[in-house]
Amino acid sequence: MIIKNIVTLTLNDLAIAFKNKTIYLIFFIPFFIFLSLKFIDQEAVSFQKIRLGVVQTEIYAPLILQAIILADRVFTISRITTEEEGLLLLKEKKIDGLLLRSDKNQNKLVLVVLKKESISTISMVENLAVLQRTVEGNSASWISEIKSLQTGAIQKQSLPIWILMIVLLVGFIIIPAQVAEEKEKNLLLALLQTPMREIEWLLAKLFSGVILIFMAVISLHLLSNFNFENNLNYFVLIGIGGFCFSAYGVFLGLLCRNQASARTLGVIFYLPHLLPSALSDFSKKLNIIAPFLPSYHFYESIKSILFNEYRISKLSVEWSYLFLVGLLTFCFSYLLIKKRYSM
Repeated sequence: MIIKNIVTLTLNDLAIAFKNKTIYLIFFIPFFIFLSLKFIDQEAVSFQKIRLGVVQTEIYAPLILQAIILADRVFTISRITTEEEGLLLLKEKKIDGLLLRSDKNQNKLVLVVLKKESISTISMVENLAVLQRTVEGNSASWISEIKSLQTGAIQKQSLPIWILMIVLLVGFIIIPAQVAEEKEKNLLLALLQTPMREIEWLLAKLFSGVILIFMAVISLHLLSNFNFENNLNYFVLIGIGGFCFSAYGVFLGLLCRNQASARTLGVIFYLPHLLPSALSDFSKKLNIIAPFLPSYHFYESIKSILFNEYRISKLSVEWSYLFLVGLLTFCFSYLLIKKRYSM
């Protein structure tokens, strides 16, 4: 009898999981991880030329410079007037690396990159090492030092990923569940019977989402002792990103009839927005796909403000894209409410 009851309850739980669509996550998460691993670069990935910048006023070792120029199948050389111009091109990702002469050894080079822990830097170092062994036939490296423009402790380097996770968590997990709960308990339908208008309810949801995001971000900074650098530009971008993903979350919540389905749908949108953006520095394939996602533009803008001290005016394309996505999903949400869709 006990076994029969246990089996009955187990089957009932599985049936509920199928009914509220939670079971979809059991299949979606492994499948999405499988796809992500396929997109991460492997040995057969198509080769792209490495863009190196050299300063015209620098006096490089003739053998090294000539070897790099002749290796035109691997490297593309851009001659730059000043070192400051090269650093600017590097920040704007118009070149992959900047070569400078080492002060300690005139026959060595200093490689300046945007970020040391990136697929581009690894590729540059490996190809320069292969070229050096081909030309000189010894193991002494031409690169004496690698400098990164994005400096700081590992905690600060990981800050943009944590910010992205927080914003997406609020936008795709918390807000859809709240909206679906109001639908499931008929609270939304009851509110719409009062003089309150649909636009007021939507704006309230957006403001609450943005406030939750700001509270989470500020708490992260205070608890982890992160400084608020470039404050105004940083908070403006957080606000635009909060509007975008809060509107996105409200739209997803309105598509669901209950909290369980909202959480399931939220995770299905959460992972594809998080992983490709966070892993784009380590895969050229993901770097091609990720720019289509609003999360990528938010993530890259956060990095540019924190590490390169960009102003919001210089990120007009990125924040405009975020704003348009938020405005579009906001309009879709308004249309759903006006039609009393699935209330």
